[in-house]
Amino acid sequence: MPVVPVVAALAVAVLFTGGCSGTQGTSLSGDPSESATVVSGSLSPSPTPSLSPPYPTGASGCHDNKGWTAEESRDWVRLVVNRPKENYEDDDTVRVVSAPGYNGPLCREITVQVEFWKLVYGVADGDRRERLSDGTRPVYYFDISRVKRVELRTDASSERKISLPKSLYASDRSPCEGALLSITVGKPLTRKELPEEIEVGGDESRWDSAPVDFRSKRVADYELSQPSAPRVCSPDGKPTADPADVPPPGSQPTDLYPTELYPTPDTSFDIDDVLRTPTP
Repeated sequence: MPVVPVVAALAVAVLFTGGCSGTQGTSLSGDPSESATVVSGSLSPSPTPSLSPPYPTGASGCHDNKGWTAEESRDWVRLVVNRPKENYEDDDTVRVVSAPGYNGPLCREITVQVEFWKLVYGVADGDRRERLSDGTRPVYYFDISRVKRVELRTDASSERKISLPKSLYASDRSPCEGALLSITVGKPLTRKELPEEIEVGGDESRWDSAPVDFRSKRVADYELSQPSAPRVCSPDGKPTADPADVPPPGSQPTDLYPTELYPTPDTSFDIDDVLRTPTP
């Protein structure tokens, strides 16, 4: 699978380009509101304010979402869908949670796309040797393809679970492969809405997912599983060495100023030639 050029050393770029797309709304709602009951003319303390649920149910037993904007739908989906790192019991599923009164249920179902993408990483041809030799991070490329898509019509009236593709998240997958999960409102993502750059080498143990800049406002959430050793990958995304034999960029100490000569380290001059008095 071909890989393509990149625009920044700390990011990887995809094969395709295009403008941002996605539906935009004009208002947001559904944030928790606070109310308090005050007794007029009483010297006794007022009751403690109570928080009302963000999506309270009405007499019909559901929360009215008629006329919601795309942004309102996206914010609700972000609340009810848990990606694997957010699941305490299961780390291999995407889960739609159901908490009546807290997230509805809604009176009208919302269409949600759960998509799994395979990322194949490569290092720029001619860049790997020079950069890895001094501990500098190389330029990475990636190619992206959809592996699995599940479309949901959900109102959060019941819990749903979606299993991860086993091959995509296998413990023995290629060190050049990564995985990207996207959770989107409405239609499946188009190529023009997929990210052009993805950070490599971030801390995946943190609670927030590594930053991925989708070109769409319909994406409610995502989760990135990075390649284990993209530094050993060829330009076409094939491992060329055992990751254990190639230290990660930056793991080896580097001395940016090995001598007192100037300038360093990109250019070296013979100090005697610099200081020598020109011959008439």
